[in-house]
Amino acid sequence: MREFDVEGTKRFLVASLADEIKARGFKKGVVGVSGGLDSSVVVTLLSLSLGKKNAIGVIMPYDVTREEDTRDATEVLESLGVRSYRIDISPMVDDYFKNFPTADKVRRGNKMARERMSVLYDISALENALVIGTGNKTEYNLGYSTLFGDAACAIAPIGDLYKTEVRKLASHMGVLEKIIKKVPTAGLWKGQTDEGELGYTYDEIDKLLYYIIDLQYPKKKLLHMDFDLEFIEDIFLRINDTEFKRKPPHIMKIPKRVKYVHKY
Repeated sequence: MREFDVEGTKRFLVASLADEIKARGFKKGVVGVSGGLDSSVVVTLLSLSLGKKNAIGVIMPYDVTREEDTRDATEVLESLGVRSYRIDISPMVDDYFKNFPTADKVRRGNKMARERMSVLYDISALENALVIGTGNKTEYNLGYSTLFGDAACAIAPIGDLYKTEVRKLASHMGVLEKIIKKVPTAGLWKGQTDEGELGYTYDEIDKLLYYIIDLQYPKKKLLHMDFDLEFIEDIFLRINDTEFKRKPPHIMKIPKRVKYVHKY
């Protein structure tokens, strides 16, 4: 893995986050806080960057959300002294799926992620605050996010940090140890874990991603290292298959040779 200057990274992110928010004409930021590692780190950075009065956390539990996670999210926000909202998204999601009672857990999970982002953007309008994302570099490169759900934001402060680096930053900034050690999960259904879905640990994934993304090693070179062929091919496939998630919407440019016929 690359050399990681944890204190320098913290200082850079705290200063740059404030600059980026102000450059967009805002004084406040809002972030969804789940009680997990990434959101705890981001809301901590936001409070250090703008001050606790200008940082807003939103807790958005669903029926399957573990009470432990809601308590941890509340504890993080209270320890930072930032203002918060708690919005239960169960009524909105459940009412929608009355139309589709046989919908599988993936559809339900994506709807939950997008419902949370809908709430965040409404709170951002209420508070005149910019939505700050919680996605990390590992998730972005694997496409492990919901398009226009947890992937949506104005600024992604930890988007260039691998999950293992986020964990180091969290420890350095004094994030609760129980959150750092918690098994990563999006909490979209009972028993769901990130590493269970991905099939590998974040430590394994981040090591390989570093060689693929940062050093741009080809498969042939990776095979001569301590990586399994199936693992290499799976990660490359995930990166390629989710490229559309990392691109802005494609605007269809009309060629100049096309003639318009207006009928009134």
